[in-house]
Amino acid sequence: MSKLYVVGIGPGSADYLTFKSKKIVDSVEILLGSKRVLDLFPEFEGEQIKLDAVNIESQLKLAVSKVIHGKPVAILSTGDPGFSGILRPILELSVDVEIEVVPGISSLQLCAAKLQIPWDNTNLITLHGKGLSNELLEVIDNGKPIIILPNFKVDEVIRFLIDNGVDEDRQAAVCEKLGYPDERIVKKSLKDLLVEKFSYMCVIVVF
Repeated sequence: MSKLYVVGIGPGSADYLTFKSKKIVDSVEILLGSKRVLDLFPEFEGEQIKLDAVNIESQLKLAVSKVIHGKPVAILSTGDPGFSGILRPILELSVDVEIEVVPGISSLQLCAAKLQIPWDNTNLITLHGKGLSNELLEVIDNGKPIIILPNFKVDEVIRFLIDNGVDEDRQAAVCEKLGYPDERIVKKSLKDLLVEKFSYMCVIVVF
């Protein structure tokens, strides 16, 4: 039986690919991932399987089937597979194949680096797949910066905080499209961030 590799490829820019991730991709016959991550490996000549939110479970099962039949497969996960990545849904399949997880650079790590925040002294919260959560309110006043991976919309998170009593003048930052040529970091009060337009590729920090 071959191996199923779960490979973190960083925030989506080739600059943050690790040597290990490139080595694994060079060694396998099949790649699975979103179009955005598959595009990071234009020289890959094997089979490519595109993942999206609609087909993810069936395609993961297909990947496992191919491993069982002797094909080495790498599933590409943006950021790190273990933080709002692809690892959890793979483990939930309870598959009987050998799995190797290759860590990647999370957008939260890159955000902390850009803002020069020691991220071992922050609250790290992901809302991916969860929507808004009272978990945010439980840590909002504990004296540590809060680094938030929003579900999709930045303004949704900010409105939630303000509507639940957080001072609208509290300082925050939005790091958008980290690692890309059009990367943008906006530092303003919560109320001033509400009038900005952001894509879905963002990390929020509340100071």
